[in-house]
Amino acid sequence: MTRPLSLLRAFARDARGVAAVEFAPIALFLALGILNTIEIARYLNLRMEIENATQMGAQAAWKTCDTAHLPAGNNCPGLNAAVSAAVQTTSLGNQVTLASGSPSEGYYCVNSTGVLVRVSDINSKPSDCSAQGVASEQPSDYIQVSTTYSYSPLFPGVTVSSAFPGTVTASSLMRMQ
Repeated sequence: MTRPLSLLRAFARDARGVAAVEFAPIALFLALGILNTIEIARYLNLRMEIENATQMGAQAAWKTCDTAHLPAGNNCPGLNAAVSAAVQTTSLGNQVTLASGSPSEGYYCVNSTGVLVRVSDINSKPSDCSAQGVASEQPSDYIQVSTTYSYSPLFPGVTVSSAFPGTVTASSLMRMQ
């Protein structure tokens, strides 16, 4: 009977492996932190790429269409194709798509507080910006490009990615005149 008791005492005094047992919960928290860092960095990188693709689409509208013959929506037959191709030139490719109704064109004025405001569509150009409180200014033609991207997290249910929107949208304005 002394043999099992002495083995039990020896086992109780043995400290081998204690560090591993103590490190296990800490490693779990470290792993969660690393996974969250990866997920957040990936999401922010995707946002930047989507915003870049949207700006490239707006710049393609300006480059493709002759600004001497505005509005581009009526006088530039290659507008939609150029914008659509440009938004898909990033590493995200055809996963970035034009939002419904994009590109859209309209006349904008800067109001008395310095904010750019849409005043009409391309079919009815106002004579001035008096509706915005700045009668001395002329409205300018702008193209707005809006894009969407369906985001799916790498580690769903494990990270904070559930707080991110499933559809990422971006919008960019380009003055045509």
